[in-house]
Amino acid sequence: MVTAKDVAELRARTGAGMMDCKKALDESQGNMDLAVEILRKRGIAKAEKRTDRQASEGQIALIVAPDGQSGSLIEVNSETDFVGRNDEFVAFSKAVAEHVALDDNVNGVVHVGAEGQLLDAKWKHDGKLTVGEVVKGISAKTGENVVLRRVARFTTDGVIGTYLHHNGKVAVMVEVGGARGAAVEQLAKTVAEHIAAGVPAVPVAVNREDVSAELVERERRIFSEQAAQSGKPANIVEKMVDGRIAKFYGEVVLLEQPWVRDDSKTIGQLVKEAGAGVTIRRFARFQMGEA
Repeated sequence: MVTAKDVAELRARTGAGMMDCKKALDESQGNMDLAVEILRKRGIAKAEKRTDRQASEGQIALIVAPDGQSGSLIEVNSETDFVGRNDEFVAFSKAVAEHVALDDNVNGVVHVGAEGQLLDAKWKHDGKLTVGEVVKGISAKTGENVVLRRVARFTTDGVIGTYLHHNGKVAVMVEVGGARGAAVEQLAKTVAEHIAAGVPAVPVAVNREDVSAELVERERRIFSEQAAQSGKPANIVEKMVDGRIAKFYGEVVLLEQPWVRDDSKTIGQLVKEAGAGVTIRRFARFQMGEA
């Protein structure tokens, strides 16, 4: 049964009207993702907004080693902003980031939540409690449900670049490889800032090859149905769809995105300007409460 809450969530994700959302949810039998696709095919929702987020507060903490070759990024959630800004909670968040920085078992982005290997690890600060027990301890102290939501840890022979927004709600960590030095360090910082801005969209991958086939196929289905409604011949429709897919890549592939500070250049061009052999290997972007 489709509820008013479901309709409100779909409206938040797509910007479509209440009745259109209700019809799409009825048609999809309550499947939220399919309802989004239905609305986009009909041109009612041009693109899905990044509003599929939980109502959560807390802290995002970021640590980079002095040599710039390793870094850790964590998000820990509380129920209220009052607790999330508490000095003890802030110190706890920093301690978690320090733990992750020391945990060689963490490589890349790890979604933790209520269970997982990371919570079973011994707390690096004393070796007595587990990470999970420490999280439960701070939860008991605050009287709120505290969740270590996700963490990231990068190590590199290149450079780690970071950006933490002034409100502490968005943070980015980028690994740039192939060289070191001032130019590469500046590139890493510049790219981290660009990813944080999320313009024209938050990137989903560094290269086209890293974009999931499932995501591309979903976009192709949507574009195909929209183009078919134009009534144009099949060969023209195919070209229209190919053009839309190319535009889609330009919006979500990091190296193809126009630089937020100068849209006459792409991020790929900035990388080339930094020197031969320089590459962006991976990135992590955490936004508070984002699903």
